[in-house]
Amino acid sequence: MVFRATISRMPLDVLIEAMLFYQSTPLKKASLRKLFDVSEADFTHAIEQLRSRLEFGATRVVETDLEISLTTAPELSEFIESLRKAELKGDIGKAGAETLAIILYREPISRAEIDRIRGVNSSFILRNLLVKGLVERDSVGNSYQFRITPELLRHLGVTTKQELPRFSEFMTAVDSFNPETA
Repeated sequence: MVFRATISRMPLDVLIEAMLFYQSTPLKKASLRKLFDVSEADFTHAIEQLRSRLEFGATRVVETDLEISLTTAPELSEFIESLRKAELKGDIGKAGAETLAIILYREPISRAEIDRIRGVNSSFILRNLLVKGLVERDSVGNSYQFRITPELLRHLGVTTKQELPRFSEFMTAVDSFNPETA
């Protein structure tokens, strides 16, 4: 699927930034070049434009040989750390509990699957659950799979997720769930 022709009014660096922001994970540079149907030279130029544009803002471009991502500017690390500490003390809320239940009963599960079940983007909630140590993620291909942590099971007072209330009934209900017919 090539998007470049569809949104040709947008500069390539802005499109790359949008993808990195939306995905909120490192992306393969080769995949982005293919997605936007651009040469390596045009892609490299766009990355340099993006890097230059973000130089004095809150985010920065992080680039390896194969991947690219966005990160918070290093000079904001103390501020971000204070926010993170405050988050750790806070309640996970209804959306967090819903997402955690999905992961608990369906692990391993991708963000896309979680989003499909919930009907909304779960990136922010997943980040909060990761920060709190309630879930962990494993890299699988081009995406991540989320699973619960042993600390969560200990907190719930169980040693395996099969000990959770009505586990088999819940799994049957989730397996048959289709948001288009709900």
